Order: sequence, then C-alpha cells, then structure tokens
Amino acid sequence: MCGIVGYAGPRRQTPSVRPVEVVLAGLSRLEYRGYDSAGVAVLEDGHVRIDKRAGKLANLREALAGRESSDSQVAIGHTRWATHGAPTDANAHPHRGGRHGELALVHNGIIENFAPLRDELVADGFTFVSETDSEVAAHLVAREMERPEIGGDLTEAMRQVVARLEGAFTLLAIHEAAPDRVVAARRNSPLVVGLGDGENFLGSDVAAFIDSTKEALEVGQDQIVTVTAEDVSVIGFDGTPVTDSKRYTIEWDATAAQKGGYPSFMAKEIHEQAAAVADTLRGRIENGHLHLDEMKIDESVLRSIDKIVVVACGTAANAGSVVKYAIEHWCRIPVEVELAHEFRYRDPVVNEKTLVVAISQSGETMDTLMAVRHAQEQGAKVIAICNTRGSTIAREADAALYLHVGPEIAVASTKAYLGQIAACYLLGLYLAQVRGNLYPDEIQAIMGDLEELPGKVQEVLDASGQVEELAREMADATSVLFLGRHVGYPTAMEGALKLKEIAYIHAEGFAAGELKHGPIALVEPGQPVFVIVPSPRGRDSLHSKVVSNIQEIRARGARTLVIAEEGDTAVEPYADVVIRVPSTRTLFAPLLTVIPLQIFACELATAKGLDVDQPRNLAKSVTVE
Repeated sequence: MCGIVGYAGPRRQTPSVRPVEVVLAGLSRLEYRGYDSAGVAVLEDGHVRIDKRAGKLANLREALAGRESSDSQVAIGHTRWATHGAPTDANAHPHRGGRHGELALVHNGIIENFAPLRDELVADGFTFVSETDSEVAAHLVAREMERPEIGGDLTEAMRQVVARLEGAFTLLAIHEAAPDRVVAARRNSPLVVGLGDGENFLGSDVAAFIDSTKEALEVGQDQIVTVTAEDVSVIGFDGTPVTDSKRYTIEWDATAAQKGGYPSFMAKEIHEQAAAVADTLRGRIENGHLHLDEMKIDESVLRSIDKIVVVACGTAANAGSVVKYAIEHWCRIPVEVELAHEFRYRDPVVNEKTLVVAISQSGETMDTLMAVRHAQEQGAKVIAICNTRGSTIAREADAALYLHVGPEIAVASTKAYLGQIAACYLLGLYLAQVRGNLYPDEIQAIMGDLEELPGKVQEVLDASGQVEELAREMADATSVLFLGRHVGYPTAMEGALKLKEIAYIHAEGFAAGELKHGPIALVEPGQPVFVIVPSPRGRDSLHSKVVSNIQEIRARGARTLVIAEEGDTAVEPYADVVIRVPSTRTLFAPLLTVIPLQIFACELATAKGLDVDQPRNLAKSVTVE
C-alpha cells in the first residue's frame, strides 16, 4: 500500500544527491504500490520543510519545480493510499508534529487506538489539521521530545510512543533537534534498510533505493532503526540493542524495475513469465531428485501431517486453488484453500498435524500474516510461498520457498502468479518424495515435464497477437464470463479477476458444471464467454462435458472464446474463436491457459485508455486488514 522512503546522507551534495531528490526518486520507484497523494519533508537551515499534494507524484514534482534547496542531511517521503480521510493535500503525508511544527512523520498502516490518543492530545493543547490517524503519532513523538528526561533523543522518543500504539505501522520521523538522522519503527508493516557508502536509506520496499545500493538489512518485528549518513543502529521496542539483523544482497538491479520498451509494466511482466517459471525451478531439481534447501521443517513432521491448508488472498488464492488439485493427487492429503481474511474468524480446525501454506507475493499481506500467526498458535507448521526476501511472512513462517521471479511492479499480478503455482508444484512433489506417495521414477517423469514448461510458456507468449487483436476488437464489451472445470475452474476465476482489476467491467468466473444451477441465466445473444477446455488426453468424461457446456451456451447466443490444446478438433464446430496452447499434463495446464486471459485483460484495458499498471482503488501490497 503506502510507499515510504527515508534518506540520510552527506552534508555537501550535488543537485542529483540532495536528500529531497533521492527521496523523490525512491517514491517514483514505489508508485506501483498504489497511492492517491504524495509528499516529502526535509530538514533545511535547521527547520522542517514539508511539501505534499493530492494526486500523482507529478503534482508534487510540479510544486517543487524551481524551488531553491539548501544543504541538508535527511529527508523522508511518502505515497499515501487513503484509509482515514479523503485524498487531500491536508491528509497527505508527511504530517507535522509539535506545537511549532518541529517534527515531520510518515506512516504506513493503521493506528487502531488513535481516537482516544487524539482526544488526549487535543486536551493538551495540540492542534490537528488532518483527518488521519497518522497525525496522532506525529504529535505524540513531538511531545515526547519536549520532555527534559528524553534529552532530545529522537530514538527514545519514538520508543516511548510505539509502546502506546495499537495496530499496524511503519513510522519514519525527522526532528529539528536531531538534524543528522531519521528514526523509524516497525510493527506488522514492511520496512527495510539500504546500506550505502556514506549514506543510508529506509524504504517500504528495496525498490526505493535499488538505484543506489544492492546491500540491504532486514528489520524485524517491533524494532526501531536509527540511520545517519555513517551508521545504522537497531533496538527493540523494549530498548534492547539488536545485534543479529540479517544483511543480504538484492538479487536484481534497477533495470528490472523499468519497462524495457514495453508499453506497461504489466505487458513486460506477462512476457517475462517463461523466465519467471524457469527461475522458480532453477537449482531445485538435480538428477531427477528434488532439493529444497529452504525447507527447514523436519521430514518426520512432514510425514505426520494429515491436512494442508492454503491461506491467501486474491490472485494468490487462485494459485492455491490450482495447486490443490496437484497436491491432493500426488500426496493423497486433503487440501483446503482458505481466504486468509476469513480463516481465523471461523474457528478453523488446525493442529500440530496441519501444514499451512501461506502464499503472498509481497510477503507482507496483513490478512495472510494474521492467518499465519493464528495457525502457529494452534500448533500448525507454516510454509511461506513469497517473492520478497526478508518479508514478514517469510521470516515468521517455519520455512519459506522464494519465487525468484524478480520485482513485480504492475498492481495486477501475472508472473508472480505463475511463480506461485510452480513453487507449489515443487512443494507438492517434495512432499510426495518425503512421504513416499510416488515412486522415484514417477517423480522424475513429472519433474521432467515440469522443466519443459518454460519453453511452452514462451510458445504461448510468441502467439499473443491473436489474443491482442481480439481484445482490441472487444474494447467496448461490458461483460465477459469465464468457464472452466477441474484446474480450469480457478483459471477462469483468475481470468475474471484480471479483467475486473484493470478494465473495470463485469467479469465472472464459474465452474462450468454450475451453469445449469444459475449462471446460464446471464447468457444472452452476443455475450462473450471464455471457456478453458481440458486436454482430451486426460479424463475423457471431463473433456466431453466441457464441450457440452460450450454447446449449451452457444445455443443461447453466446460468443464462445475457447482456449484448447493443440490438436483438439472436438471444440472447433462450437467455437467462434479458438486460442491454442501447447499440450502438457492436465495438472500443469493452468500455467499455459491463464496466459491468453492475462494478455486479453491487459490489451483490452489498454485499448480503453486505462492505466493498467496502477488501476483505481487498488494497491500492490495490502498491509492493513
């Protein structure tokens, strides 16, 4: 959700490395997270200067254009996704704190007990100019700095305040009495440190500073970080020094966060999916044997589990629904797929024999994180499927499988979705290997087919022109339906979700068998319907039933857009359009059949003149419940 950047650098600077310019550059790399206002704060000539504007970052840059800037050492910046209060200049961050505006603070998250704290501050003479919960934190820290016993120590002032806050937050603050430092605090919200040479950075994502350094430091739960140009120190909320913070090198560079000649990040990421699947598989299959170095759960525990629960939201939940079929087939263990935001509120049956698989691209999805913690409280082991190293879910889980697909900038997920499915296939095969559900030669044959998938993904991408033309032709469509059976059902759900997210039109995915139980009432002459057809080489009854479904909807005037395997001629008499994908195992088909649906959504939204990378009302990483 919100993007946060902090910088502490040298006193003498050139125009390109002035703190405000560094922070603006970082915010521009965080625009993908979704936002509706932006602002920066800098300490210049001993005073806090704040500039902020509703709308896009371009509005803020326009306001700052031509403004003289004095030498300074620190700055903070923020892109806000509105929760408390409308997206206005006043509600934008940073917020001033103190009776004389001597502090600036930015905040990601929600402070749940802000109302009584606000009443307390008003009674103490503080004036509020925004509707936000964040301004409460700004005044609280500033008030602590007034206390003689604090001695102008911004770190200690922050520590005193976070002890009173409830909810989820990352806070960054600068103060006129501490002109060389930025102090940050983290609870249930992302924060990472960038380690530079004579300069240091803070960000909600490594993209904030990837242009300047690839060295990063993880920040743990309930920790406070103080950065200056030359030093980084970390303490716990209880004041205890933290000496075991994990340092790591970022595996991608700034070019991975650029469009690279594509019209949008989403288009680029769709076309990176062959490499994404290959990178997820790379190094984990040796001589037909599966090695998962990240698997830190003892094999005896994995042999004892009697149920798997996948917790996820949105696209990640659709990925979980796909792999449910594979894991149950290979391991003969029941798999439940739960929306993470519903999981802990329904008193789920989870115990020490339950394996919970938490899927989250960012590793910071708050609903999924809360589900993970609830599952662990019940004794379950948790495996995280994440794309972001050092993320909260990955650190708190008992084991983590990383996707290695590189940064995903577009809000609507594409390559991370394929990476999540591929990683879960590896997990399922690993469980089958450990538990002895499949013979070694069976596992080797399956993994051989899995390794062929990147090439087949590329074949689908190379033939994208047909789908792009179809999308442009249908730019005025107001409703599209999607049908599938077996693994085609969650693929239909994902196709509909993509169209809703970025094209803003009615789109629904259904299990094809449900047609006669209600959804067929939506079909009228001209209604476009995508149908994902299973391989005729699989269970014959499944293929023939889907072909019958195509006949049913076409008889009622639907325009049938059929995704079918190469060589499947049975669909041709009933399809208005046939989109071909290479043949593969039935369980692996979702990695291929979803790609035309992604391309269709991206191209249709583009034809409508919409911003496919930053769709309205959506954020890349949902870090509040």
